[in-house]
Amino acid sequence: MSEDKKPHTENTGASERIGVYVCHCGTNIAGIVNVGDVSSWAGNNLKDQGVVVSRDYKFMCSSLGQELIQKDIKEQGLTRVVVAACSPHLHEATFRTACKGADLNPYLCELVSIREQVSWVHTDKAAATEKAKAILSGGVARVVHHEPLEPLHVPIHPATLVVGGGIAGIQAALEIADAGFPVYLVEREPTIGGHMAQFDKTFPTLDCSACILTPKMVQAGNHPNITLLTYSEVEKVDGFVGNFVATIRKRARSVNEKDCTGCGVCWEKCPKKVVDDVFEAGVGYRKAVYVPFPQAVPKYPVIDRVNCTYYQKGTCKACEKFCPTNAINFAQEDEILNVQIGNIILATGWQLFDARRIPNYGYGRLANVFTSMEFERLSNAAGPTGGAIVLRDGKTTPKSVAIVHCVGSRDKNYNNYCSAICCMQSLKFAHLVHEKTGADVYNFYIDIRTPAKDYDEFYQRLIEEGTLFVRGKVAEITDAARNPGEEGKLIVQVEDTLLGKQRRIPVDMVILSSGMEPRFDSKETAKIFGISCSASGWYLERHPKLDPVATMTDGIYLAGCVQGPKDIPASVAQGAAAAARILGKIQQKEIALEPVRATVHEEQCSGCRICNTMCPFNAILFHEDRMVSEVNPALCQGCGTCVAACPAGAISGTGFSNEQILSQIDGLLLLTVKNKEAAAA
Repeated sequence: MSEDKKPHTENTGASERIGVYVCHCGTNIAGIVNVGDVSSWAGNNLKDQGVVVSRDYKFMCSSLGQELIQKDIKEQGLTRVVVAACSPHLHEATFRTACKGADLNPYLCELVSIREQVSWVHTDKAAATEKAKAILSGGVARVVHHEPLEPLHVPIHPATLVVGGGIAGIQAALEIADAGFPVYLVEREPTIGGHMAQFDKTFPTLDCSACILTPKMVQAGNHPNITLLTYSEVEKVDGFVGNFVATIRKRARSVNEKDCTGCGVCWEKCPKKVVDDVFEAGVGYRKAVYVPFPQAVPKYPVIDRVNCTYYQKGTCKACEKFCPTNAINFAQEDEILNVQIGNIILATGWQLFDARRIPNYGYGRLANVFTSMEFERLSNAAGPTGGAIVLRDGKTTPKSVAIVHCVGSRDKNYNNYCSAICCMQSLKFAHLVHEKTGADVYNFYIDIRTPAKDYDEFYQRLIEEGTLFVRGKVAEITDAARNPGEEGKLIVQVEDTLLGKQRRIPVDMVILSSGMEPRFDSKETAKIFGISCSASGWYLERHPKLDPVATMTDGIYLAGCVQGPKDIPASVAQGAAAAARILGKIQQKEIALEPVRATVHEEQCSGCRICNTMCPFNAILFHEDRMVSEVNPALCQGCGTCVAACPAGAISGTGFSNEQILSQIDGLLLLTVKNKEAAAA
């Protein structure tokens, strides 16, 4: 409260008794807006609309500020409260809780933003103060039409669906399962493990990736509370938070899992070899019947029907002939499962940027240009070369290697964002090349970004190992020699920004540290689950800082790289965080949902179904028998799209009625105040 002013209080004949509270927010608001003037103006000019008390205080969101509101509700008999402060997205719940603590329905409180919409966007103090008055007037005019509401209480089914079996999904599933609740873990590949299973070492500790991942894979595969559904995809999701129903297609492996022992005879005897474009990243082979890698979970093989001789020509059947348990089933068909769950975690991961999109780097044209994932498989002891780092001929050890950072990342022509892992990944590659070949290593970087625990120490270690760092964006990789020293080499053309000159550096091997991208089907997957994607294709969180785990759809959470590029520790942490959020909901057994929802008035509905196709949350049903639409209040998020779209005006939004909106517009235009002033004149 302003030190030299007392709060304005007034008795009026209006039916509602409204309290107005204007926050200084330190100097965030008061530095631009004359808060005391706004408070006094409201008390003097809005009393005919029901304002009986008007105060200003330095921090309304503080416990003392909330106590002011609660005290006035009790002593002044307030029936409505308007707070002029920061964004409702930030503190609406705070002031609603304060009203509830004084036995006033929390939905009779209106929060108007004079920080984000006034003080933070204006420099003219006089104009900002007048605008704050108008916004406050709109809030007062609107709150008169508020109605007391009660939250919607929805029971929570204890089962959880985790989509994606990478490290983030595995962590989330184990956290929930260890707490004693059932989990369905769905993975589209034949095994869980994700990209981490392909890696050789993990930075900065250089742990064996498989050594730290496979125990968790086995734990998830054997856990009594986890139903593992690999080689499966979610096709449809119906329902709402606490009561989702997911339709899952379990694709036919052509192997009866209950009979298979995972002995390996089938893939040993299979005569058909094909290039493994998935797990081995195209540098290794697998059979037509296969498990992706020896530690795969589950252990059951899959028959690749596209490449299997039997499915193509009707002959062979070597796997069936030699299988000791008769587990091969060529007639097996896809199975459709419907599972009921209360919450969903999306952990579908990322895909590697296709380096062919940058033709001047020569990938796919120059034999000894490798992607980061190809190099991971080359250097892996379980990879196609047994861990030997060799050129495409399979036998020559390189004597000089170039590692190009930020391929497809931090580039406005491709992806403008940083992929978060490329710098550390490239440093790891440099170490492995030093360790296994003793070759000269050049790292071509734009900036070195090593912000996490022990990351910069790892960078210093690579400098000490003799890695040569060249600061500059690589322009071209070519095999066109200009002098005898470049014959038979790959030449990296780069501007060295530290030396201030162009350089041509001949090497035997180039590794492109390709960035992370959202999966190719991320937008289609988002539609299935009723969530949103950013312009780049990553899934959008509820709030980038305060709620990075939840989505705007209640009951659906994010884990790992579906939200954006991150390393393994961050993915594990987010998987555990998503699980913790869900466990809190499950243990409550029910949750309270915001009652701000849309409603279809059946007598006005023409059955045009325009709203059905426009709802971003799939919350509107259509009853063919009655030819009317109906809103599922548990799915509805109160966005108002259907209200605006309905040509018959048959849909209303709770908390956003025509009376509320039009009254707020009148208040913003100060029509009531101007009419009063005109009458007095």
